[in-house]
Amino acid sequence: MYRRFLKRLVDICVATIALIVLAPIMLATAIVVRVALGSPMLFRQQRPGLRGVPFTILKFRTMRNASGAEGDAARLTPVGRRLRSLSLDELPELLNVIKGDMSLVGPRPLLVQYLDRYTPEQARRHDVRPGITGWAQVNGRNAVSWPDKFRLDVWYVDHVSFALDCRIVALTIGALVTRRGIAQPGHATAEEFKGQPAS
Repeated sequence: MYRRFLKRLVDICVATIALIVLAPIMLATAIVVRVALGSPMLFRQQRPGLRGVPFTILKFRTMRNASGAEGDAARLTPVGRRLRSLSLDELPELLNVIKGDMSLVGPRPLLVQYLDRYTPEQARRHDVRPGITGWAQVNGRNAVSWPDKFRLDVWYVDHVSFALDCRIVALTIGALVTRRGIAQPGHATAEEFKGQPAS
């Protein structure tokens, strides 16, 4: 019942309230991004959603425009690093939640090019809507290995419940305070997922 009907209703209600309450913070963040990085203020990218169907994710920009062979870590600005440490860059994703692209809680939406690199078991992470936060995020975020991250994602898919979602939201607040697992060393977030190693 919760997974099929109530979860979506909770998403809409909570995301709408959050947008209203956080509107001043979002406006201040938009101004900071505009001054530090210029236009556009929002970063848009195709990400796989429910059943792997792509959608356009919205975030506040944290990087300079690409230049030559610069990697993401080199393009990440001090302002962008600060926004990421506070997860302020994620706030526009509340609009994705209201639209139905995402949920408040679920596996994080990764890159479209990863879709054909998953094992059938790992691909089960797309059996639910992707989330702003998730079970993997409160169990190490980008500091855990890809296999462990996918194992946590699939575990969430098999155990979705209102109580679990409330627990994840509470743990997310704690993770934001301690800023655990924001990025892997030498990466803006995490190293590229290249698929399952050949056995």
